[in-house]
This record gives sequence, C-alpha cells and structure tokens, in this order.
Amino acid sequence: MLRLAKLTDYGMVMLTAMAREPRRHFATAALAAGAQVSHATAAKILKTLVRAGVLASMRGAHGGYALARPAEAISLAEVIEALEGPLGVTECAVRSGLCAQEASCAVRGNWLALDRVLRRTLEQTSLADMTRPPVLPVAPPPTTTGEHVT
Repeated sequence: MLRLAKLTDYGMVMLTAMAREPRRHFATAALAAGAQVSHATAAKILKTLVRAGVLASMRGAHGGYALARPAEAISLAEVIEALEGPLGVTECAVRSGLCAQEASCAVRGNWLALDRVLRRTLEQTSLADMTRPPVLPVAPPPTTTGEHVT
C-alpha cells in the first residue's frame, strides 16, 4: 500500500494553514493546535521543513514560522521528500542497485513508468493547489473488508 507517513500528513495540514495566510507568522503552538498534534511533534516537523528550505523561522516577539516562498512555488514532491526522503514507489525507483532482482525483474519498467507519473503529478501540484477545493469528487475510502461504500 502506498501511504504517506502521519508526520507528512500533519505537515501538510500545517503548511496549508500557512498558505491560506501567507503574510502571517505562525507560532508552533498555534500550528500544533490546528493540526491536533503535540507541540513536540509540530516542532519536529517545522524544524525539518526549515532545514529543507520550505519554511523560514523568525525569532523574537513577532517571530514564528512562515513559508520561505510563495505557496505556488512549493511542490508536494518537495514537501514529501523533505519529510520522508527520496520519492519512489519501489526501491529501484529511488536508486539503482538496491534490489538483487533488478537486472531480471519483469515488472521494473512498469514500476518506473508509474513512478514517473506519480513524481510528475507531485511536482506539478503546489501547496497553493492543496488549499483549494478538490477538482474531482472524492470517493469514500474502502471499508476494512475491501468493499467500497456507495
């Protein structure tokens, strides 16, 4: 199953809140409360995003965190890689030589093609896009039995 880590999900919640108010500086406590996570968890995510150049931090009475660039210039690929490491549906999509079956794998080419589509989509989707309503209707997630709810 392809799934983002919870920290990435929480990071996106905090980042989209920041993108909706781009001129504001946000305190860790406010972002933690908005994402419903602990102060420590929010601080960890925010520091990681500062190191990656997604956020800027300011000290002082009017300090806090702000987007380092306009939300339109921050891609989902950049955020995910900052919080999770290199993107890839399989290990061989991240870097060659990680899988012993790589040379004879019958599905590697298909995985690499899917990886390119996913990467391109994440690179073309900006943080600003995530603040807007979805373009397509959102289907409910499948039930635990594997059946879809209609």
